[in-house]
Amino acid sequence: MKIEHTAMYVNDLEKTRDFFVNYLGGISNDGYHNVKTGFRSYFICFEDGARLEIMTKPEMDDADKGLSRTGYAHIAFSTGSKEQVDALTQRLESDGYEVISGPRTTGDGYYESCIVGIEGNQIEITV
Repeated sequence: MKIEHTAMYVNDLEKTRDFFVNYLGGISNDGYHNVKTGFRSYFICFEDGARLEIMTKPEMDDADKGLSRTGYAHIAFSTGSKEQVDALTQRLESDGYEVISGPRTTGDGYYESCIVGIEGNQIEITV
């Protein structure tokens, strides 16, 4: 068994797609739009086969997203090296994204940083 894809609702579908493509190397499909319901989505594919579906629709509940909330906490992306973790973290910070930890080696041995990415969602960048 494998996880086929992960999905998230967002308010700004195009900005979210651009984030995952420009910063994290994703490749987007052409998108889907259900004219009747207003639902729109993109699938973003990553090098190792992982897929993320980003979606939007009219009249969503946009509850507060505290970083220590229940439910899905973050999406982690592996860059391949400490140097790439450092470089991507710096790039994101320079572009105005909040770095909430790292880059650092965690107590369980991961080298990582965490940023607040699109719409308050946490992104972990690791080796």
